[in-house]
Amino acid sequence: MSAARWPIVLAVVLTAILEVMDMTIVNVALPHVKAAFGLTSDQTVWIVTSYIVASVAVMPLTGFFVRRVGRRRLITSAILGFAGFSMLCGLSWSVGTLVLFRIGQGLSGAFLIPLSQSILFDAFPREKRGQAMAFFGLGVVVAPVFGPTLGALLTEYFSWRAVFYVNLPLAAFALMLIAGELEAEETRALPVDWAGLALMLTAIGCLQMTLDLGETRDWFGSKLIQVTALSSAVAGALFVVRGWHKRDNIVDFSLLRDRSFAAANVAILGFGVSMFGAIAILPLFVQGLLDYPVLDAGYLFIPRGLAAGVSMVLTGAVLLKRIDARLLVVAGLGLTGLGNVLLSGLNLDAGFWDLGLPGVVTGFGMGLFFVPMSTLAFQNISSARQDEASGIYGVTRSIGSSIGVAILGWQVSERSQVHWALLGEELTATRQAVAQYLAPLGLAPTSPEGAAQLAQTLRAQSAMLAYQDAFLLAGLAAFAMIPAALVLQKPRPGAPAETAAT
Repeated sequence: MSAARWPIVLAVVLTAILEVMDMTIVNVALPHVKAAFGLTSDQTVWIVTSYIVASVAVMPLTGFFVRRVGRRRLITSAILGFAGFSMLCGLSWSVGTLVLFRIGQGLSGAFLIPLSQSILFDAFPREKRGQAMAFFGLGVVVAPVFGPTLGALLTEYFSWRAVFYVNLPLAAFALMLIAGELEAEETRALPVDWAGLALMLTAIGCLQMTLDLGETRDWFGSKLIQVTALSSAVAGALFVVRGWHKRDNIVDFSLLRDRSFAAANVAILGFGVSMFGAIAILPLFVQGLLDYPVLDAGYLFIPRGLAAGVSMVLTGAVLLKRIDARLLVVAGLGLTGLGNVLLSGLNLDAGFWDLGLPGVVTGFGMGLFFVPMSTLAFQNISSARQDEASGIYGVTRSIGSSIGVAILGWQVSERSQVHWALLGEELTATRQAVAQYLAPLGLAPTSPEGAAQLAQTLRAQSAMLAYQDAFLLAGLAAFAMIPAALVLQKPRPGAPAETAAT
C-alpha cells in the first residue's frame, strides 16, 4: 500500500475505536451517573441498552445506505453525528435526555465499524489483508479491552461526563484525515423495502432488549420480556422467510450462501459471547468481591490489551504468511477459552497477576483469532459487496457480545442462589467445622455476631463459585466455536474475490 493511503488507515481505525470503546468505557462510570441523577438499577441499564439497541438495529443497513448516499458521505455524517451526540451525552441534564442522546450515538456509530472494515479492505491488496485486519483489530478488539481502564481514569480524575467528551478529539482527528483522502462514489436512488425494514428492526431491536433487560426483569417471568422475545422470534422468522429469495431485500441473504462467510458469522458470534461476556463480569468480580478500587480494576485490562495488540501485529505481519489461517483461528479460540478457564480456578485470595496472567493468555488468543478470521470471512466477497457483508458480520459480532453479557450476568446471579442453598445446608450451628472456623474470631455459632459472620462468608463464597461457573462457561463458548472454524474454506492467496458476487 502506498504511503498516501496511510491517513485513511489511521482514520478508519480511529472511527472503529470510537464505536466499540463506547460499549465498555461507559460501564465504569455508571455508578457515578446513577448517583448524579438518583437512578434506579433499571434506569441505569437503559443508558447502556439504548446505545446497543440503536446500533445493532441499523448496522445491517450499511450496504443499503452506501449505495444510496455513497461511502464518503455516510462515514463523514456518521462521525459528525457520533461526535455531536457524544457532546450532548456529556451535557445531559436528566436520565431521559441521556438515554435519548445515547440512541443518537448508537444510530450514528452503527455504520463506523462496517465502513472502516470495507475501506481497509479496499486500501490493501488482497495479499496484505492480514495486515489490514491487524490494524482494524487494534480498534475493534483492543479498544473495548482498554475501555474500562480509560473510563476508570476519566471518572476518577475528572467526571463521568468526560467518558463522552473524550470522543470529540478522536472524531475531529479522524474527520480531518478522511475528508481529503476518501474519494466520492457514484450513488443511485434505490427503492426502500419498508416491510422488510420494519421486520428487521423489530427482530433485532426486540432481541437486543430481551438480552439487555432479561436479567433485571427476571427473564420470562416478566411480561415485557415475553413480548420482546416473542416479537423478535416472529419478526425474525418472517424476515428470513420473506427475504431469502427476494433480490431487493433490505439485507442480501445470498451472502450467507458462501460457506466461509456463514461459518465465520457463527464463529464470531461465539467469540463475542466468550470475549465480551468475560470482560463485562470481570470488573464486577474484582470490585464487588475482591474490593479492588475502580482504578485497579481498570488496570487489570492493560496486560490483556497489550497481549492482544502484540498478537494482532505478529499475526498480520508474520504468522499469516507461514501458517494456515484456519489453524491460527483454532489456536486463537483455544487460548481465548483457556484464559477464561484459568479465571474459573481463582478464589477470594487472588492477587493482581493471578487475574492478569489469564488475561494475557486470552488477549493473545484474541489476536490469533480475529485477524485470520476476518480475512477468511471475506475471502470470497467481492469489493462491491463488502459494505453489506461487513454490516452483517458486524451485527453478528454485536449480538454475540450482547448474548455473552446477558448469559454470563444471568449465570452469576442464578448460580449464586444455587451455591447459597447448597453451602447453606452445610453451615449449621451443630457442625464442628463451623465452630472451629469461628473460634479464632472469638465468636460462637449460636451468637448473633457469629451468625452474621457466617452469612457474610456464605455470601462471598456463593458469589465466588458463581463467578467461577461464569468464567468456565465463557471458556466453553470459545471451545465450542472450533468446529465452525474447521468449516472455513482453505485460504487462496491472491485469488480474486468473485465467488460471492454472483
